[in-house]
Amino acid sequence: MSDYGSSYLSIQNSLKDLFPNKSHVLIAVSKTKPYEVVREAYLQGIREFGENYIPEAISKFTKLREEFPEAVTSVKLHHIGPVQSGTLRKLFGVFSYTHGVGSISSLKELLKRAEKEKKEIRYFVQTNLTEENTKHGMGLETLRSMKDTLSSYQNEFCIWEGFMGMGPSSGDLRETREVFSLLAELRNTYYPNKKLSMGMSGDYEIACELGSDYLRVGSKIFGDRNYAEKTN
Repeated sequence: MSDYGSSYLSIQNSLKDLFPNKSHVLIAVSKTKPYEVVREAYLQGIREFGENYIPEAISKFTKLREEFPEAVTSVKLHHIGPVQSGTLRKLFGVFSYTHGVGSISSLKELLKRAEKEKKEIRYFVQTNLTEENTKHGMGLETLRSMKDTLSSYQNEFCIWEGFMGMGPSSGDLRETREVFSLLAELRNTYYPNKKLSMGMSGDYEIACELGSDYLRVGSKIFGDRNYAEKTN
């Protein structure tokens, strides 16, 4: 039996030691892992999970909530993949947060759907400050140009939580620091009350240093992923 809970707690404790005046939401990214892993992690005390693939998440977390009814309220499920118009309706009632709203068209559709479903969801605007073609998200100039209007994109059920950012695909930590710093500066300058979702297994300490509130950590908790086993 793997001790996911101890790995999770070890990361939390190390962050408390490094940043004693800051609290963080540590999201255990369980994408591609089977239900048995999620179940074990839940029994070991993990309550914040992250999933990319909506059908996979629905399958696993519907089962978890059926087996453990208290998980309906105690578990927070974060959608950390890109929000797409064809599937965003499936977010409601399953996910508490979505971190991948990468365009205004997706955001408008999410707002409409939230009013129709009448179920709360909190969202992060996905940024693409590295300007990579392989990544979704809004660029720096778009975000700056919307500084006076972006806050209006929310309603009773769809609430803007903050910004999500990722480092470069190369994994270069120097450039990662620059990207995270740029997003933190953008937030601090124009949107000081919003949260940041930055940092994964290889760079979460840099993200914390630069002010991230939410951390999306998978392999440091669950081990390497096997994408061939993805269920959707």
